[in-house]
Amino acid sequence: MSYRIRLIKPEDRPAWEPLWRAYLAFYKTELPDSTFDATFARYSDPDTFDMRGWIAWQGDTALGLVHAIAHPHGWRPEPVTYLQDLFTAPEARGQGVATALIETVYADADAAGRPAVYWLTQTGNETARALYDKIALPTDFMVYRRNTG
Repeated sequence: MSYRIRLIKPEDRPAWEPLWRAYLAFYKTELPDSTFDATFARYSDPDTFDMRGWIAWQGDTALGLVHAIAHPHGWRPEPVTYLQDLFTAPEARGQGVATALIETVYADADAAGRPAVYWLTQTGNETARALYDKIALPTDFMVYRRNTG
């Protein structure tokens, strides 16, 4: 499969939105339209360097997306990169698209002097974990969230 990966542009909203909606549906999450608007605006703004997004394309077809956030870290002098979202369209899976999207985040982090890249996934997401186990090191940390009610 031949494809290219590039930063998300403002005109990519019609291609980006169905991918991100499918990603959120996988995690049984719905967000208001205002969140879609704000999120897309951040990831498609060429002047925003702490939040970046890329889409993998085959011709005019969007195959997948990845979002990454750079932020300071209390244990390191340099910022780190959090790979927030990764999704590949079902018809493009098994073709190396997800690996290429992750490697794009790695390259961006390296170019910016942020060698540490991390992300989360559900423990039961066996398909994704099979890939992640090949290209990254798992940790033994649990994620906790504030209980708001």
